[in-house]
Amino acid sequence: MRASGEQRHLIVNADDFGLTEGINRGIIEAHEHGVVTSASLMVRYPAAEAASALAREHPALSVGLHFETGEWRYRNGEWYAAYRVIDASDSALIRSELERQLAAFEKLMGQPPTHLDSHQHVHQSEPARSILQEYAERLRIPLRGCGRSITYRGDFYGQTGEGRPLRDGISISVLERMIAALEPGWTEFGCHPGYADKLDSVYRMEREEELRVLCIDEIRLVLARYGVRLCSFKDLPSSRATLNLPE
Repeated sequence: MRASGEQRHLIVNADDFGLTEGINRGIIEAHEHGVVTSASLMVRYPAAEAASALAREHPALSVGLHFETGEWRYRNGEWYAAYRVIDASDSALIRSELERQLAAFEKLMGQPPTHLDSHQHVHQSEPARSILQEYAERLRIPLRGCGRSITYRGDFYGQTGEGRPLRDGISISVLERMIAALEPGWTEFGCHPGYADKLDSVYRMEREEELRVLCIDEIRLVLARYGVRLCSFKDLPSSRATLNLPE
């Protein structure tokens, strides 16, 4: 038995909530029947309204903002922009678009986000990183991977960085290794469950495989075996340290 100070807390967060009806359906299924405890909402799509309605029907699901500036894809040895919302190198455009998406989130959800992250991790680079950190501090919510107290893990994924299939990336054995390696404190596992119907993405059928694995009953036995508490962002203590905010 671990001492309370060594407790390991795990948040399983599903990205792309609101992108399509199929992804909405998959995320809710993974929440109801699997281990997904949290989701990140993309507010620019018609399915975002349905996602917000589903979230209200499932109050245990924490919902954050999945900030979006565009999407890059890899083809023939090169990266290209599949679409752009804004120029992600322009600070003024990032700030205005973030404010617009936050306002859209609050209109849809009726409350601020429980956490903040971004599509394709655009916030890991400047100038987006500093701007999103500023807003996270203002809202007193965590920003993915930008602090010492909540570790982010994105290992559960079915492709390489260049979009090639990663055969062993989505499996119960991968999840068990990730769970076994957890350090004391708080960790977020990223995932992308969903159904691929009407989805324009290079990551399609992998989502259905993620959904299948995330709903395997054995995962809860693994969590119990390693003494890991399954949580959501709603369960975070309000201290600045736990929220990854500056002291």
